[in-house]
Amino acid sequence: MIKFITESTEYLQAKGFENPEVGIILGTGLGQLVDEIDIIAEASYNHIPNFPTATVEFHKGKLIYGELGGKKVVVMQGRFHIYEGYTLQDVTFPVRIMEKLGIKTLLVSNASGAINLNFKKGELMLIDDHINLQGGSPLAFKGVSELGERFTDMSAPYDAAINSKFETIAKDNNIKLHKGVYASVVGPQLETRAEYRMLKIIGSDAVGMSTVPEIIVANHLGLKAAAVSVLTDECDPSNLKPVDISEIIAMAGKAEPDMITLFKELIKTL
Repeated sequence: MIKFITESTEYLQAKGFENPEVGIILGTGLGQLVDEIDIIAEASYNHIPNFPTATVEFHKGKLIYGELGGKKVVVMQGRFHIYEGYTLQDVTFPVRIMEKLGIKTLLVSNASGAINLNFKKGELMLIDDHINLQGGSPLAFKGVSELGERFTDMSAPYDAAINSKFETIAKDNNIKLHKGVYASVVGPQLETRAEYRMLKIIGSDAVGMSTVPEIIVANHLGLKAAAVSVLTDECDPSNLKPVDISEIIAMAGKAEPDMITLFKELIKTL
């Protein structure tokens, strides 16, 4: 893996990706943050050596480098999921590349379903902790200790100082920002009524199919990490209706301006 990381990093450095401070992963329906960036360089995933390629139709496939909020940022416009057939090492490979390029902070966004019925669709949730239900670890491979501590501490995977800043920014901009526990499942199928009940019992406030692997690797690499979910549907097992994916995408788009405000204002403070 070290050889692959080096090849990918050198390719991007040659393309002009120089010493970014912040890495950003944009989730479902949250691609418009790119419009706020003064772009310096970009690279399609299918051109970067050893990079996976996004296969989900509403996820674009570009790595973008530029300036946002006075900071150099590198942005994943489109992410990878294990439901696309990738390994957890594939899914998190870009985080290792961004760290090698120079980032010290990783910010992640995603779309998720609200398990906590006090949370409503179209609102945002700051992830305070997570439950990994993906059946594996991105650190479970031979040679992982050459890249960081194998037995990575996860007592506080989300940076408390960044989360506090997010809450202040939300309050100052009149943005409703819940805080809760995110459960990450494999997908791509949506959950059954019984699964939603289980997720509530074990302490989940929201459920999605991403983010946790990237956060684990960020902690493995010693990066500060934070993540925000757009709640795109309400998962009430007693009143469950079939989910329309186009509605989920539309709901993510509706919440996007608030997400952009949070990320832009936070980056100014880093």
